[in-house]
Formats: sequence, structure tokens, C-alpha cells
Amino acid sequence: MYFEKSEYLSRIKKTQQSMSEKGIDLLLVTDPANMCYLSGHDAWSFYVHQGVIVTLTDEMPIFVGRYMDAFTGVVKTTYLDEAHVRAYSDTMVHNPNHHPMERFAEVITELGCANKVIGVEMDNYWFTAAAYESLKKNLPNATFKDANLLVNWIRIIKSDQEIAYQKRAGKLAELSIQAAADAIAPGVRQCDVVAAIYAAQIKGTDEFGGDYPSIVPMLPAGETAGAPHLTWNDEPYPNDIVIAIEIAGCYRRYHSPMARTVVVGRPNPKVEDVAKIAVEGLEAALDVVKPGIYLEEMEMAFRKTLAKYGLEKEARIGYPTGLNYPPDWGEHTASIRAGDKTILQPNMSFHCIPGMYFEDFGVSISEAFYVTETGHETFAHYPRKLIYR
Repeated sequence: MYFEKSEYLSRIKKTQQSMSEKGIDLLLVTDPANMCYLSGHDAWSFYVHQGVIVTLTDEMPIFVGRYMDAFTGVVKTTYLDEAHVRAYSDTMVHNPNHHPMERFAEVITELGCANKVIGVEMDNYWFTAAAYESLKKNLPNATFKDANLLVNWIRIIKSDQEIAYQKRAGKLAELSIQAAADAIAPGVRQCDVVAAIYAAQIKGTDEFGGDYPSIVPMLPAGETAGAPHLTWNDEPYPNDIVIAIEIAGCYRRYHSPMARTVVVGRPNPKVEDVAKIAVEGLEAALDVVKPGIYLEEMEMAFRKTLAKYGLEKEARIGYPTGLNYPPDWGEHTASIRAGDKTILQPNMSFHCIPGMYFEDFGVSISEAFYVTETGHETFAHYPRKLIYR
């Protein structure tokens, strides 16, 4: 287990409190990050239907999933015992005539909740329309309530152990960015640079290794560097090009993202100017971080910096990050943007990425950080400037 059983039970109590406040009798959690958070289950089994059931009366959740994942994987690797694991037959996997939610409905009925208020995560990648329809069909007397992000909002404040994992992820991010910088040169293929990034992410240090991040390396280059979510191909890099790299270190599913921009050859003077402004804005945003402020105050500080130079930015400049699975390392709760009144508290962690994206180039320089009792601390320690090759 990645945490003591007591920490998992504390998470369940917080979840039950939120359920009670929202009038939910039973919560079905299908987001794999939320499942891992509550049960400790960490496996690549989320390509089929699975879930964790939380009731108001049991201090432990119940895992429901494919037979081959349930008793062998869950019982042996988490704090859950066999009494808190249920399985469905492999005949339900990708079967057009049956849906795994039929088994979930049976378990919910066994728990005496077939006519209760059931919370489901309506807007996550793993709870499909077919899953919802199957539940409704097989639990006709239940009342369904949207409980999307209920667990996510509990996750936004990390334990000290979670922060320690993110610090290790920060070191992995440093190594990965350095590996990219060392590999990039005119004539080097993009795929070879990505191979170097992956090697650094997973190999880690002599003390600890890395996990697979929830997002692949993103490294748009040249005129596409202003499109921040492009990945790579097998074309070699030419001379005189700008490459905006965004990666993350990941340790035991906890992430520390980082973006840096590499310049090959002679940069356009605009790139250097924008990089300086972006770093100034990033540091202005970080300087206001302390418990008790609104999250939007970070964006306001960044926006004021840009305004001095006649610039503005349309997108948000950050989000909470931590435990997650593909396709995202963000937590889908708060955002570092105007209007977000989330109050910062110690051990909240974020990725602040005030990337500057234009039609013919882009600059990304970011920091992942957590809120301390008096301010903030970054997870990684890498120069905030352009990298020249």
C-alpha cells in the first residue's frame, strides 16, 4: 500500500461527510484516480468497467470489478479484505447483451440501497451513457444524483505523505526536462528526444524510480509551438527553431508537471522578450500565494504584469494537480483564473503554467507548487529561463 490504512479510512470519513451534506446514501466512484484515492487500487484495469462503492455506514468501501482484477489484485495490494470485494464474470466484458453495471446493481441491492439516493460521477471519462442507462434499468426505484467531483474536491488538500510523493515527482520532472534539453539538437529526431524523456521519467534516481505520467510528452515546435498540446513525430529538428516542452514527473501516481522552452540556434528576438515577460508574470503570480487568498488573485497578479507590456492571455494559467490516471494529471476542480474564489489552504498543490501562445511561436515556462503555512514551495528546482542549444 502507498499509504497507511488510517489515511485511507480518513479519506472515507471525509467522503461520507460530503455525501451526508449532499443527501447521498450511496456513492458509486468510477474515476480511477478517485478509486485509487479511496481504496489504494492501482492497476491498468480502467479500460473495463469498475468502481468503488461508499455507503454511509461502512468505514471501508467496496470494490466491484472484473473477476481477474478483484480478488487477486485488489485483495493482495490494497487494505480491502475479501468481504469488501465483489466481481463480475468475464462474460460481461464487451458483451453487447449484458453490461457490468448489472452486477453493480446487484451489489447495491444487496447493500439495501436499491431505493436510496445514489450518487454517480456523471461527467468523468469512465462512467458512460450505457453504464448510466443500465443502472437506471436495473435499479428502477433508486434516485440518482450527480456526485461529479465530490471526491475530487476532497483530494484538493493533500496529506504530508502526498506532498512528499509530489516532491519526488518534481525531481523526476527536473531529470526529464534536462534529458530533453541534452537530447535536442539539429538533425535529432523528435521521437528520439521523447525516448530520452521517457527513460528519465521511469528510471528516476538511485533512490527511487518513476511511474508513467497521465499525459504523454507534449513538445510543439516552430510555428506550431503556440499549439501547446501537440505531441511528436519522427521528423528531425532543423536549426533555428523553438520547442515548447511540457512533461511531468510521476511517483506512485502523483504528478509534478513542468514546462520549459528550448531554443535551437538563433531565436527570434520576440521569443526572448516574451519569455522574460512570462517568467516575470509567473513569479508575480507565485509571490502572492499564501493561505487565505482567493485563487483568482494569482491570475490577477499575472494579468497586471502582462498589461504593462500590452499583452493579455485568454486561457487560465493553472489548475490543481496530484493523483491521476490518463488522460489528465489535473484534478478538474479549481482553476487559476479570474472569478475563481477557491480559498488557498496549506497542502493544496497546483501547476501554474502561464504559457504564451501565438500564431507563429509559443513560450511555456511553468512551476508546480504547493501552499505552505506562510507561502509556497515548488516541487522542482530548475532555472526559469529559455534553454539554448
